Amino acid sequence: MTVSSILAADQAAAAPGGGFMNYILFALFGVLILMMIRKSRKTKAAAQEKQSKLAPGVDIMTNFGLFGHVKDVDQANNKIKLEISPGVIVEVHSLTVAKIVEPEDTALSEESIPDDVSSLTGGLGNRDASQETVEETVARLNKENNKDN
Repeated sequence: MTVSSILAADQAAAAPGGGFMNYILFALFGVLILMMIRKSRKTKAAAQEKQSKLAPGVDIMTNFGLFGHVKDVDQANNKIKLEISPGVIVEVHSLTVAKIVEPEDTALSEESIPDDVSSLTGGLGNRDASQETVEETVARLNKENNKDN
């Protein structure tokens, strides 16, 4: 067997369109690389946005579930002084910030929160709770318990 006959046998054994399959594989590999680069850029942009929002006075949550109020940010050492309760300050690494907690809109307005116990007395009608005697209270509570059973 000569070298030319071996090469001819290899070319005959190769599937038709084999070169085209290589192009498809290279294209898929290129798309995979581009997707990885895109994800990396998005992650980096999100981290930069988080770091730019990080300033004293912001409420944050760390990766390990610690909520607190930022007191000081040390950019040189990548440390944050975090107040987790009044007077308790801990230092955490700036990369442990999982998210910045946005202030909640108070859904409960002052009108929906009663300023007295009138909403708790329920079945008194127009009477004031302070006018009910102990015996009347016991009788009312027994009556309410019997209704439930």
